[in-house]
Amino acid sequence: MASTHPQRELLRHTVATLAYRGAKAVRSAPQEFSAFAGAGRTPVQILAHIGDLLDWALSMANGSQQWHDSKPLPWDQEVARFFASLKNFDDYLASSEPLRTPAEKLFQGPIADALTHVGQLAMLRRLAGSPIGGENYYAADIVTGRVGAEQASPKRTF
Repeated sequence: MASTHPQRELLRHTVATLAYRGAKAVRSAPQEFSAFAGAGRTPVQILAHIGDLLDWALSMANGSQQWHDSKPLPWDQEVARFFASLKNFDDYLASSEPLRTPAEKLFQGPIADALTHVGQLAMLRRLAGSPIGGENYYAADIVTGRVGAEQASPKRTF
């Protein structure tokens, strides 16, 4: 039976938010975007780091706490890894398996860091000449458990 613990459910909604915003940041990115070197780490390096953060979050949740500093894969593979890591973490959160670290620590560490880095990708899209459109995220159709590349269309753009 899946957990209905409020903190765990909020984490799941946060993971779905990360998927929604991350999908928007990587969707239709031009091929050359992955190597854009305008501000420190390249987008593919940032995306690899996000994958590492999500894998770390899962390892903390299941009690094995492991960190890997992965070498970036080609862009399309890193995008697939991002969504696979989100799904693996969300699947664990949705399960009846115990959360072996405080939900607050998962949020303040890997999840908040991943949200920050998705924001960097969005900013780099603009700097690289391929901006994503603005939207009212409060009105967005973000659904707990929807953590794949296929996300709802924006409801209120500007």
